Amino acid sequence: PTPSNSQSTEVNLVEILGPKRSPFFFPVTSVYLLIFLVGLSGNVLTCTVIARHKKMRNPTNLYLLSLALSDLLVLLFGMPLEIYELWQNYPFPFGEGGCYFKTFLLETVCFASILNVTALSVERYIAVLHPLKSRYLSTNQHVKRVIAVVWVVSMICAVPNTSLHGLFYLPQRMEESAICTVLKPIWIYNMIMQITTVCFFFAPMMVISVLYLVMGLHLGRERGHSSRSFEENSVHGKMAGSRRRTQVNKMLSIVVAVFGLCWAPFHIERLLWSSISHWTDLMHSVYQYVHIVSGFFFYLSSAVNPIIYSLLSTRFRECFRELVCSQ
Repeated sequence: PTPSNSQSTEVNLVEILGPKRSPFFFPVTSVYLLIFLVGLSGNVLTCTVIARHKKMRNPTNLYLLSLALSDLLVLLFGMPLEIYELWQNYPFPFGEGGCYFKTFLLETVCFASILNVTALSVERYIAVLHPLKSRYLSTNQHVKRVIAVVWVVSMICAVPNTSLHGLFYLPQRMEESAICTVLKPIWIYNMIMQITTVCFFFAPMMVISVLYLVMGLHLGRERGHSSRSFEENSVHGKMAGSRRRTQVNKMLSIVVAVFGLCWAPFHIERLLWSSISHWTDLMHSVYQYVHIVSGFFFYLSSAVNPIIYSLLSTRFRECFRELVCSQ
């Protein structure tokens, strides 16, 4: 095409698809890069510590390892694609396969993260309230099987939404107009969004909240009984065990609370997108800001867990320090 033709094509694309580069590219990318550096180093440290130290390979930490791997997938694959799309919204450069991969990865990680947190919460509930059952339910082998099931189920559940996506071109298949988007009937996509948001966020978060509430009440009663006991020898053992469980539960309850807060905007954005049928210009401009806020919290959730571990877990803090100093 001649220069004048290519210029007119670009003008037409901007009119139809909007500007190529997001006006928020530089501020958003600066924040994302900071999150990337903190998240990458923190999650690599977490994985290395659990892999190298046998004392750290317990059922609870295996779930945290799975969560760290999920966070690394988001940071290494999801974030670079997001930054690229902020820089150049179209054409999508990775072809049909890249479009499927991007959607499949996001969905899989989304489902695996909440299922990991739910399974971890159930494991802690059994350990605190049913310690005898935990001897055969909270073993490393059992947890590895649960984690494998979590990832397989997440991948299977990611297929429906992935199958709705593909590359969209403007008429005459203009290569410069390729965008990765929903191609199948939008009502199917909206229905899938609403079902998965309820099944893979709101319902699990309600269950998790109840589990931690019950655990907190149980540990509170346990501390009360220990303090009233007169048997000096048994008191120290019981109170030490109770303190350990309380410390672990405190750390994990904060992990869960932060997880819920960080993922809530992402799922609210999905519900908004799937619930509104007629969009106005004002709605589109407001949605832009909602998308940026939800993206910030979504990626922040992939960086914040190692910080929580180092602040609230003495054992993690010691292992982190030992690993960093040895390097």
